[in-house]
Amino acid sequence: MKNILITGSGGLIGSEAVRFFINKGYTVFGIDNDMRSYFFGKEASTKWNVEKISRENPSYHHVTLDIRDKNGIKELFSSTPFDLIIHCAAQPSHDWAAREPFTDFEINAYGTLILLEAFRTYSPDGVFIFTSTNKVYGDRPNELPLIELETRYEIDSNHPYYIGIDESMSIDQSKHSLFGASKASADLFVQEYGRYFGLKTACFRGGCLTGPAHSPAELHGFLAYLVKCIATGKKYSIFGYKGKQVRDNIHSYDLVHAFYHFFQNPRIGEVYNIGGSRHSNISMIEAISKIETILGKKGNIEYLETNRIGDHIWYISDVSKFKKHYPGWEYAYDGDAILRELCSEYLNSHV
Repeated sequence: MKNILITGSGGLIGSEAVRFFINKGYTVFGIDNDMRSYFFGKEASTKWNVEKISRENPSYHHVTLDIRDKNGIKELFSSTPFDLIIHCAAQPSHDWAAREPFTDFEINAYGTLILLEAFRTYSPDGVFIFTSTNKVYGDRPNELPLIELETRYEIDSNHPYYIGIDESMSIDQSKHSLFGASKASADLFVQEYGRYFGLKTACFRGGCLTGPAHSPAELHGFLAYLVKCIATGKKYSIFGYKGKQVRDNIHSYDLVHAFYHFFQNPRIGEVYNIGGSRHSNISMIEAISKIETILGKKGNIEYLETNRIGDHIWYISDVSKFKKHYPGWEYAYDGDAILRELCSEYLNSHV
């Protein structure tokens, strides 16, 4: 029986991974101390999801632990060898990071280093997967020759990045936000523990990650929060770019399924851009229109001229490198299926 450790197990990706690997017959341990409620308030708490996972899966082993607790992490790893570590725990917001830079860095960078060193010391034959972010590229994507269309920004079909941004984009000489910088630091450490020590590690640089297990907040969880606002009549604020900013959206299941493919045939110090790609992408105003149609009600939308610092105008992931390495992986959800599920899940759980 293989042991899996998932950090941030009450969050969107962590909880999806818990369910996925338990269904595969693995023994799953999860770390989550509900820091999300500290970041974004009570409504964003992951406590409900941890309780739900624990009820539904009696074999799930929950550990209430802070990944910054070096001794606690050491004790956990020394007592249980792990075949796979999926590291999802993070401070996930651009804007929040500027409020408490030390907290952001300690969680995203230092916490990752603590986990990596425990992995190297106690489970060196295992696999370490890091949920990184496209924000490691900073605002470099905004330098692309974008074209303004009626409902979105786009890029010319002849441009090399038309199918999406690949891993060759530089992470240097751009504005990342403090969050982007702390995640880039963690990303590099994960790569280095692979390349320097010969360990099986991977960074998955995600686009917008979404799914029904999100605990959305204004500062994090674009689609789920938009659904919540339109469903309840709560004001939703668009920050700049005329609402034409484009995001690719990948369902949590599809991302975890990609993790599984890597786990089955791991590589050393690998990096993958992963997101909805051309298969699933949408602009802000396109998303509003589609959600209003699904829910049958108009949103209370406010437009603010000032965009968020370091925010992307257009970002679509090129997933061809991952597909080349793991040709058996396919999307289970497209953009419309994601929106329908988010709306249905919210209505079923709140009506």
